[in-house]
Amino acid sequence: MYLEPIQYALGALSGGLVGFTLGLFGGGGSILAVPLMVYIVGVPNPHLAIGTSAFAVAANALANVVGHARRGAEGNPGAQCSRENAPKVVIFGGLTGIFSGFFGIGGGFLIVPGLIASTGMPILVAIGSSLVAVTAFGLTTALNYAFSGLVDWALATVFIAGGAIGGLVGGVVARKLAARKGALNIAFATLIIVVAGYMLYKSYLQLR
Repeated sequence: MYLEPIQYALGALSGGLVGFTLGLFGGGGSILAVPLMVYIVGVPNPHLAIGTSAFAVAANALANVVGHARRGAEGNPGAQCSRENAPKVVIFGGLTGIFSGFFGIGGGFLIVPGLIASTGMPILVAIGSSLVAVTAFGLTTALNYAFSGLVDWALATVFIAGGAIGGLVGGVVARKLAARKGALNIAFATLIIVVAGYMLYKSYLQLR
């Protein structure tokens, strides 16, 4: 698919926004990526937008995983998947998958509260752990679309490049907010409210 140079520039900027969201919250990138591809970059084929964004989001999530792993984070020694809380982790993981599939949204922003509720881990650690799942989900989706020729590799490359920069910024902001008691939690709760509003808006449009 041929795109104008301005569209590739918009792709890089869109990738920066997605990367920032992933680095800051550990999720939300999948929800933003497809609308940005379609309405901002101007990708005419929605299936191509989904396939390209899935690959780009997975790559950006992986880059953020590496960043979180290198920086480490102070954790709670008791916050782990043990024999005692494994059933709770499985239940929350299953619910995340069900809600993601039912509402047609990425599961990243649902994984973070699920990990906190099931293991008691700090939010900064939950964000890093969530990115592992986002990477796996995105790659699975991207491979399915790639086999059908529905990934624009050039656009994905600039999207990933922008996302790498945005992810670095998001990671820095996440660490600063985590140092302020409750600030990152409040920011994450705000994201959930915004996503809920977006889903309500989509439902309203479908009912009209």
